[in-house]
Amino acid sequence: MKKLSKILCALCVIFGSVSCADMMDIDSELVEFEKDHNLDSPSDTVYSVLGIIHKMQVIADRTVLLGEVRGDLVSVTDAASSDLKRLASFQLSEDNKYNVPADYYAVINNCNYFIANADTLLSRRGKKVFEKEFAAVKTFRAWTYMQLVMAYGSVPLLLEPIMTEAEADKALKQPRLSVDGICDYFISDLAPYVDVKFPEYGAIGGHDSKNFFIPVRLLLGDMCLWTGRYQEAARFYHDYLAHKDAPHVPSFIASSWPDAEFKSPNRAFSHSYLSYIPMEINRYSGIVSELGPIFNSDIENYYYFQLEPSKSLRALSAAQTYCFVNKTGTTADTIYAPKKGLLSDIYAGDLRLCTYYTYNRLNTDEYSEFSSDYQKIFKFSAESRITTYRLSIAYLRYAEALNRAGYPQSAFAVLKYGLNPDNIGEHVDSVEIKAAGSLISFDPLVFTEELTMGVHSIGSGESAANAHYTLPMPSESLASYADTVAYQIPLVEDMIINEMALEGSFEGNRYYDLMRVALRRNDPGYLAAPVSERNGVRDDALYTLLMDTKNWYLPLK
Repeated sequence: MKKLSKILCALCVIFGSVSCADMMDIDSELVEFEKDHNLDSPSDTVYSVLGIIHKMQVIADRTVLLGEVRGDLVSVTDAASSDLKRLASFQLSEDNKYNVPADYYAVINNCNYFIANADTLLSRRGKKVFEKEFAAVKTFRAWTYMQLVMAYGSVPLLLEPIMTEAEADKALKQPRLSVDGICDYFISDLAPYVDVKFPEYGAIGGHDSKNFFIPVRLLLGDMCLWTGRYQEAARFYHDYLAHKDAPHVPSFIASSWPDAEFKSPNRAFSHSYLSYIPMEINRYSGIVSELGPIFNSDIENYYYFQLEPSKSLRALSAAQTYCFVNKTGTTADTIYAPKKGLLSDIYAGDLRLCTYYTYNRLNTDEYSEFSSDYQKIFKFSAESRITTYRLSIAYLRYAEALNRAGYPQSAFAVLKYGLNPDNIGEHVDSVEIKAAGSLISFDPLVFTEELTMGVHSIGSGESAANAHYTLPMPSESLASYADTVAYQIPLVEDMIINEMALEGSFEGNRYYDLMRVALRRNDPGYLAAPVSERNGVRDDALYTLLMDTKNWYLPLK
């Protein structure tokens, strides 16, 4: 308790000022707020909101590392820092550099100050000046609390700005809330703002500032997903993706084999950003991402990268079956890519891993200070942003919600076909279509056959034609339709979680995806088994450690 008290005292809004990051390019030094500073001027909006984003830059890398290093898709190398190695082995201590809850509460405290002091009634030309910023800041606060509670398991919910040590002491007496408690509060807190448009500040530091703001419906969908409110989660995801004013059609850029010779694939990758935290491009300007040097070889690290794709990720990728349809005249043949005899083993199966990951063995002499292993992960080749939401991941979480809401055929269609009226009519039976109703309703003029594709096709070819990628069915007829649905739900869920790994590897989601399903199923082994087997064989000590859910979280004392 003593340490947390010190943390909270350190969070008190600074009675003074600090300078903005150069990226913000704002002619003001007001980022953290002065005591008794009322936010009642239109000029305050840009300064204060971008100041909060500046605070979010501090936790941006950490959200990725905490969600990835503890999962099963990356392994630490000999060159990894001791903090990363301890994080990966769950030897979690209060002095680990990645265990700094104060940084999260710094974001939260500045959000609380804004919310408490912004004049929400201030109007100009009949419009509320702070409405957009107020919604954006509430969303920042909720997102930060989600990152905090997923990492720590239970945390104090602080909703007022802490200005003094006495206020910090009082805050400590509040009970800590679990992820359910945090999510339940913020679902209610954010729901009124789903239709409020976010600020538009134009280009800032080379970024389109509209991407700085977290989509409210997607965050609400995530919170409902964590708390078992699956129907609501599906509604939030659907209404964001199918929004009549800003629809998000699942038209993805896919990697592919150009022909049946299978020599060299066409590698294509699109981040499909929906929102991100902007980072600086150099240290002179402010906070830069360190993920590039951690994942990639570069001059500064003498080519010694600290994290690499795990054997588990390689095996999952290779286990997929790639196919394409070869059309000649009036005939069409489905061609399956071979698993053996390719120019590189990494070409086997799904093509996403070979699209954003390359490895080369260099000819360096024994006296060279540079590593002979050279790795690039192209998700981090541009270090100026940390993704908070991507379109393909949003569709996969929508599929997860649909499946748990009782609509496994629709969920599977997200993977294999893509949801549009034609595909729904062909691949979802009438019972599920009626039950799901508007949760799977899409504008036929926007969501067309030509523009829609399944997420699995991003790396595994024309999945709609893949006879090896099918909806799970029981070997024998079950007693009722409900029994068949109950049989399918956990199996489709496994397919969705695998797809999340293939599509979202290295992005900070994997550990929490495993955690969410493990908690849902009341099965610690769902997390413990893959994490302990990330290097190809089970680490029995790690497996035993992780079978106790108390060991899943960072210490907050």
